[in-house]
Amino acid sequence: MQEDKTLRKIFIPIMLIVSSAIMAMAWLGHLKYKEDLSFAMATLFAWLLVLPEYILNVSAIRWGIGVYQPSEMGAMNLSSGIVFIALVSHFFLGEELTVQKYIGFGLMIVAMVLISEPKKAEVGTKEEE
Repeated sequence: MQEDKTLRKIFIPIMLIVSSAIMAMAWLGHLKYKEDLSFAMATLFAWLLVLPEYILNVSAIRWGIGVYQPSEMGAMNLSSGIVFIALVSHFFLGEELTVQKYIGFGLMIVAMVLISEPKKAEVGTKEEE
């Protein structure tokens, strides 16, 4: 049982991060071909990316309950999502990343560490009282 929890502790963040990378491409990837793709084709492209992303995201969250708190998984997903939006914007669309943005992403990493801080052991349980 402990081995399963250890595996989940490793794979849940990976699944959420990969999900965020796919979502960033779905949100912004079609913009590189804005002149070449119709709105309908861009929407189809995004939906084809979002379906596996959604399956991965929902699976990670359902599998992660009991290992991570929902807020921790949400923070992992949203924080990595914002970073991937910046990466796609920069490397795929050519947007400049400024010092201010780097500082902002650094603060998100600090926030993620604070949110994911290991839980303190509970002093007592209701059953013991």
